[in-house]
Amino acid sequence: MADVVQFKLERMLDELDDLERRGLFSRREIAEIVKQRRKFEYRLKRPSPLKPDFLAYIDYEKQLDELRLLRKKSSQRKSGGKKSKKSVSDYAGVARILEIYRLATNRFKGDIELWFQYLEFCRARGHGRMKKALAQLVRFHPKVPGVWIYAAAWEFDSNLNVAAARALMQNGLRACPTSEDLWVEYLRMELTYLNKLKARKLALGEDEGTLARDHGNADEKQWRDENKELFMALNEGGDDDKMSNPQDGESEVKLDMFKEHGLNILRTVYSGAIEALPAAFSLRVRFLELLKAIESAHSEDFRHKILDDMKLEFSKEPLYWDWLARVEIADLKGANPQQLGSAIQVYEEGLKFVPSAVMVQLYVKFLMDAIDNENRDGETTIHFHCHGQTTELVSHLQIVFEKAENLGCITEDLACQHVSFLLQLGKLDEAKMLTEKFCSGKFPDAVNLWTLRLTMEMRCKSLSPSKADQLSIFELLKSILMKVSISDSENLWIMGLKYFANHRHHFDKLVETSLFLMAKDGGSDSGFSLSSTVVNYILQRDGVQSAREMYKRFLALPHPGLAIYRNCIELELNLASTGDKTGLPNARKLYESALTTYDQDTSMWQDYYSMEVKMGTSETAAAVHWRATKALKNITILPSTNL
Repeated sequence: MADVVQFKLERMLDELDDLERRGLFSRREIAEIVKQRRKFEYRLKRPSPLKPDFLAYIDYEKQLDELRLLRKKSSQRKSGGKKSKKSVSDYAGVARILEIYRLATNRFKGDIELWFQYLEFCRARGHGRMKKALAQLVRFHPKVPGVWIYAAAWEFDSNLNVAAARALMQNGLRACPTSEDLWVEYLRMELTYLNKLKARKLALGEDEGTLARDHGNADEKQWRDENKELFMALNEGGDDDKMSNPQDGESEVKLDMFKEHGLNILRTVYSGAIEALPAAFSLRVRFLELLKAIESAHSEDFRHKILDDMKLEFSKEPLYWDWLARVEIADLKGANPQQLGSAIQVYEEGLKFVPSAVMVQLYVKFLMDAIDNENRDGETTIHFHCHGQTTELVSHLQIVFEKAENLGCITEDLACQHVSFLLQLGKLDEAKMLTEKFCSGKFPDAVNLWTLRLTMEMRCKSLSPSKADQLSIFELLKSILMKVSISDSENLWIMGLKYFANHRHHFDKLVETSLFLMAKDGGSDSGFSLSSTVVNYILQRDGVQSAREMYKRFLALPHPGLAIYRNCIELELNLASTGDKTGLPNARKLYESALTTYDQDTSMWQDYYSMEVKMGTSETAAAVHWRATKALKNITILPSTNL
């Protein structure tokens, strides 16, 4: 290893001598450079060098080369702007960085990010190794669409080799035929090339944008030769017959060759993409967006063809109708009543084709977005025009909710949106009636709807509620809690405990209900812990002693869960830290009680040991560690100093 490193350092002598001779670095700085390079070279010669080793070396060399350039420019300014001839030190830094990148990519062939860093450096420096590096990347990662796109973009934009770019894109489509990005970028590249040819012809003053088909024309012949594999003109035989005799009197019928070729390209790529990805809706949308950006012969006809194909194949997809409706409105913020009416008409048609909850959800979202945007602009009432009638948008949204219910497409989420919408309009009584209907009918176990219903009841009776009001709310809450699982009813419990915190009779009954449900369902080790929530409320309301009595009742239940143990231990440790002498003994008792049931829980042993290290003695800590080692004999544990 040392011989190889020394050999590499000796090969740097010419470069280092040149840096010193030109006055860019002093002898001491060069000695430091050699020291740093020797350190990096030794790292790279290890049996298994790491990626950060290569990146650190590259970063150091980049900074060194930037410093060399700055000092070179400063030296030129001092000499009156006289440029010096380039020498070995001007090339050695870049060559070394490229070599390190080559070694790194050979070592980590699967690291795409590293490959692109390598390519970006080659591109920025305009180095000739770019083509070779691209070929290697394509060979190692032929199934990555971004690799083909990057390689073709470099050939097209930087190397100005359209044939090579086209070949790369076609090979990429063979390797990744299901990549939407490849199909779209291929079409974009071909249309860009076509526009460049047209711009060139206009710049030369040879044409005004309209070119008759003349087989003697050199540009058209070149175009045909370059595109003969994919882009054959439609009805080529018929065109040949018509144009074979320039004196037939048909020269007045001139076609824009570039526009027609653009359409031929679009047709060919579109048919290939649809054959490879028949179910890709987003691909059709992206093709339509590209079609807007070009002016090709009969492009409007082709656009209608794509739309007809989409309707034929995706008419049962709600996303298609949502997209089609939003196409009618370029910008929802600036939509006029006529545009809103057209979009709503599309949604209505889509609801006939796809009477589903997803379709209704998209329809409702559109209407709510339109209402929100208009309300921000200060509009009090929003209208739209449809079938010659003017309708208010808010009332139409109410009709859509009712239509969803009649079609059987209503879901819990839509029901909540309907109730919330009525509350926004200030229709509290209607919202209450609707919620009661949903909760007693189609959604008896819907937690969100029950939460809305309970919230409305509490809001209506919040001002000095009578005993009858409190009783009715408590009975409603209890009936809900008995139907819904504990894990899903966190908001309901918090609302109830908070509402009845100052009403001891109902609060105690709520606590008894929680004990009954905990005994029935058991505790939860993750997420919402009902027992911990109740203990915390009692701690805030009645103090430490009541909280201790309460958590003892919960811990006496079968399978109380780790969450309540952890919460109670935290409570006792907080008391111990404030000087309570019973806190630490109680925490130890809680740990012992928890470990009788959960003796295979590593984190519990770790916490127990950490507590003894901080607040106990070395003997108690060692005893806990010994017991943990015995209990977790089949599990890898941390050493005693770090359990």
